[in-house]
Amino acid sequence: MTTHATDTDLDTQRALPLDRAHEHARRWLASLADRPVSPQADADAVAAALGRDLLDGPTPAEDVVDLLATACEPGLTGMPSGRFFGFVIGGSQPAALASDWLASAWDQNTVLRKVTPAVVAVEEVAAAWFLELLGLPADSGVGFVTGATMANFTGLAAGRDTLLMKAGWDLSRGLAGGPPLRVLAGEERHVSADLALRFLGLPAAELVEADEQGRIVPDALRRALAQSPHQPTIVLLQAGNLHSGACDPLAECIEIAHQHPTWVHVDGAFGLWAAASPAYRHLTAGIEQADSWATDAHKTLNVPYDCGIVAVRDAAALNAAMGAQGDYFIPDAAGDPMDRVPEMSRRARGVPVWAAIRASGRDGVAGMVERMCRHARTFAEAMAEIPGAEVLNDVVFTQVCVSFGSDERTLAVVDRMLADGVAWTSGSRWRGRAVLRIAVSNASTTDDDVARSIEALRRAAGA
Repeated sequence: MTTHATDTDLDTQRALPLDRAHEHARRWLASLADRPVSPQADADAVAAALGRDLLDGPTPAEDVVDLLATACEPGLTGMPSGRFFGFVIGGSQPAALASDWLASAWDQNTVLRKVTPAVVAVEEVAAAWFLELLGLPADSGVGFVTGATMANFTGLAAGRDTLLMKAGWDLSRGLAGGPPLRVLAGEERHVSADLALRFLGLPAAELVEADEQGRIVPDALRRALAQSPHQPTIVLLQAGNLHSGACDPLAECIEIAHQHPTWVHVDGAFGLWAAASPAYRHLTAGIEQADSWATDAHKTLNVPYDCGIVAVRDAAALNAAMGAQGDYFIPDAAGDPMDRVPEMSRRARGVPVWAAIRASGRDGVAGMVERMCRHARTFAEAMAEIPGAEVLNDVVFTQVCVSFGSDERTLAVVDRMLADGVAWTSGSRWRGRAVLRIAVSNASTTDDDVARSIEALRRAAGA
């Protein structure tokens, strides 16, 4: 005899694991104030706790959730903590996190406007707000991708295709035999840009001189372009250097580039958000004159992973580079999300972006950026008082790079900070020296978080 689940049974089956997940999530979030930021177990220990053997029979969903939460908890890094300053990783604004849960529950494959009109509408509003906040052209095409790497990929794809078409090349023939393209980038471009170029079959970037803060030197860019003044060229600029936080002199560089057959793309993974603050907008002056832009929402805007944003001035160029046709699609004359991103299946990444901006408002987003910058200055001032410590960058945005004298001592301070667990600050190498890098990216970071982290840094430095 066949039995069928009742609606009540299905409701219970859905509710129990969701309730358990909610309990574990709240417990995790509540622990961030006091738990060590560093993980307390390695991957092998977590795998052992999960159990490596594949079972023959089923396990109740609520038990699966319990096992996952309890086994993983010791191995979790406090990335959403206000004391995580390693890499450029934001936390999650409450409205963005809750909206992301809703997006998962709704489970909308956000690629066709007529098929998932609700979440597409949310993303279209979020895209318009994004452009307005950062002062980018209102008619630009916007896509929600996984992160800045794919945002760079998408913007550069539009640039590649546009330059080739303007040179008279039929892209249906592929790239082989087409007009050679150049790529120019500053010496301190981010590695994700190199990765995107590789994905796209473009040549490695010819590196242009950068100054002591990692900013591309305009005269050096002018000279590089003059070497082949008529060759189609992608110029890759940067808003927010990984180590210094500095932005390239965008207005001057874009003006220089546009005197040649170029496409100017700006990698602004975290620094693009300076444009949202009246106090820091000068760092990105002229950015609206570029041809495409890449950034992350899961950095400075503080939405959950993974969420990057690409914008392209010529929306038609973006659609031409990313769009696809299929007999079973239901296209909309207004355009579809799948025309603006590399994926044919994706979650509704723009929903938490909408929620974060709606919850914060224009002033709230600006205030969030300004608090991060204030915290970075506080760190820099405190580090300057530690014997032997030296802040190596001009602290113009959210990044602080510190040397503690010799490379050996600096690396030892990095190791002691990670072992201490009060805060996470990562090591790096910049301009030939080992550095401890502090990246302030979490909207929830408080003055107390900064004070506790500074005390931990003093202990680690032996001060």
